[in-house]
Amino acid sequence: MSEVMQEMPRYECHKQVWALKIKEVHDNKVTTPTLVFDEDGYAPISVDWDWYYKHKPHPGGYYVVYADGYKSYSPAKAFEDGYTRI
Repeated sequence: MSEVMQEMPRYECHKQVWALKIKEVHDNKVTTPTLVFDEDGYAPISVDWDWYYKHKPHPGGYYVVYADGYKSYSPAKAFEDGYTRI
């Protein structure tokens, strides 16, 4: 029996987030992973191993914080295609 796949509904993003572009990811397995940012004036941020393994951050991507405090990672293309700096 053949299933007909209907296109899923599409959504457009309209929320505001806080984000920093990642310059370096330090994951030396001795200390907690650390994200270093491209933008001057921002100290590196240590993230826990659960966050690191879940999001698999890479240089060039973005560390993202949502209004409810949820912290995430977004690849550069997805972030830059969806957000404009305000």
